[in-house]
Amino acid sequence: FAEKVIGRAEVRKVFRISKVGAVAGSYILDGEARRNASARVLRGSKVLMEKTGIESLKRHENDVREVRTGFECGISLSGFNDFEEGDIIEFFIMERVN
Repeated sequence: FAEKVIGRAEVRKVFRISKVGAVAGSYILDGEARRNASARVLRGSKVLMEKTGIESLKRHENDVREVRTGFECGISLSGFNDFEEGDIIEFFIMERVN
């Protein structure tokens, strides 16, 4: 198996919601964010969180399966609440390599 990056999002605003934690108000820079993908959080050249799941992916208060390039969305990740504006969230899937 090999990792294939399917999209990248930039955190534009962080919302702190009780009982949920931090939600990253994000803009999809390229590719797409998919609910069933894994994610990593990058701040500059540092990886803050690796191989975490997507807890929620919302667009205008609606749960969605995917969000494509050029759209904004709210992203919540499993086990990560330390978002800052400017962080990059990278979405990836594992693909079988022959």
